Amino acid sequence: MSPIITTRKSHFRWTIISMLFAATMIGYMDRQVLALTWQNYLSLEFGWTEVDYGIIASAFSFIYAISMLFAGKLMDLIGMKKGYALAMVLWSCGAIMHAFCGIVTCGVLTSEWFVTFDGAKEVMHNMGIAGLPITTTSIYAFIICRVIMAMGQAANFPAAVSVTSQYFPQKDRAFAISIFNTGACIAALTTPVAILMVANKMGWEMAFLATGSVGYLWALLWLIVYHRPKNSGMVNQAEYQYITQSKEIKQGKDKQKKISKKKKKRLAIPQILQRRAIWGLIIAKFMTDGAWIFILFWTPWFIYDVYGYGVDSSLGMSLNATLYLITLLSVAGGYLPTFFMNKQRQTPMMSRKRSLLIFACIQFIGPTAVPLGMYSPWLFVIILGIMCASHQSWSAVVYSAVSDYFPRRAIATATGIIGMAGGLGAFIVIKYASSLIVYAGKANDEFSFLGYDGKIAAYTLIICCLSVSYIIGWAIMDIIMKKLQKADTEYLKEEELREGSIQ
Repeated sequence: MSPIITTRKSHFRWTIISMLFAATMIGYMDRQVLALTWQNYLSLEFGWTEVDYGIIASAFSFIYAISMLFAGKLMDLIGMKKGYALAMVLWSCGAIMHAFCGIVTCGVLTSEWFVTFDGAKEVMHNMGIAGLPITTTSIYAFIICRVIMAMGQAANFPAAVSVTSQYFPQKDRAFAISIFNTGACIAALTTPVAILMVANKMGWEMAFLATGSVGYLWALLWLIVYHRPKNSGMVNQAEYQYITQSKEIKQGKDKQKKISKKKKKRLAIPQILQRRAIWGLIIAKFMTDGAWIFILFWTPWFIYDVYGYGVDSSLGMSLNATLYLITLLSVAGGYLPTFFMNKQRQTPMMSRKRSLLIFACIQFIGPTAVPLGMYSPWLFVIILGIMCASHQSWSAVVYSAVSDYFPRRAIATATGIIGMAGGLGAFIVIKYASSLIVYAGKANDEFSFLGYDGKIAAYTLIICCLSVSYIIGWAIMDIIMKKLQKADTEYLKEEELREGSIQ
């Protein structure tokens, strides 16, 4: 009897995406612990104010943005297997170190280093919170931890996008990125309940230890599971052919032989910045990431200021959970370029540009959020949820577009560059939006916009500005991409052929 030959392809690429999803979820869990514990625990223990918390949060945002530039390059240099695991271990170390900031503060001020968590609390309580050294020392301790965590987490998106480009054909990449990107939403849904429960029963230190420890397990699994598709025993020939379908470039034998003799060189950051395409993607991220960060950070405070529902109340938690549940619709948005390529036979570049225009137009519902929110908080949350879903779809498509213009060995570096641009844009929005809200709160009736006064006027103005930032970003990006030199696409084909011939 002849053996049965199957042509059914394996599905190991979805295992890889599940690992990327888990990494993204872990990263956002680690970030949230500080936000969830500072008011009810850390401010009482260390005497923090909103300004002190803002300093720590700003330090993380700034270092995270800058580190993405170097993290992407590092991932391309040392590879995704070791590089991604190393990044996870680094940020997990930073997350766990938060738990020992109380002991460090106690040790610096009293030289009593060998104390328990409760012992450190007792020593500082006896010293008195009114003393500035406790507050100042603790702030520096937490900033160091946040910096270490930010440096590690900066590698997550450059590495994840690069791995996605290895395991998915060009037409499926935006959809795949949108899937692992939902890890942020799932973390936002599950972390508050779990973290507050742990902090209430076991102390805030255990909340940092619990989330930080998960990263070590992920790093171990990654070292076991991940291999490049060509070298993975879990990827059969049918799946490999499906993955590499967009990398088949027809060239003459003479040209292929000539290119194969060339050395495989890593692309330096200045070389990438010389490509016109990178500037279009930089604008797309810089102009829009601030909207995502603002909605996530300030929606809970708006709900509290306007409706009186805190994040620890049942209705407040339900409203915030609804925001993230609606954001999960971004997976459908991530599939839109695939739909255009499969059903309407559009080119990858055209399908992504068309999808981004649709997402930019959806953002125009933003100015209706506050007016309709005056009737019901649910309307406010639903509108912002749609905006968040649209943003996450936008982000997935922008990240997937990197592989349209850059060879595989430069994808992490290019992703890091545009990620840094997005981070800096978000940092600027956080800085000026927070200042405007504080000013409007103090000015009250003296600050008005569209018939609203005080903080509500500030929220309305910020959301209106952020809503139009997408179409402005799309228009600038479109101008840059229309003028894209033919050499850019020829350059990509030659680089991809060179990579294929050397491997």
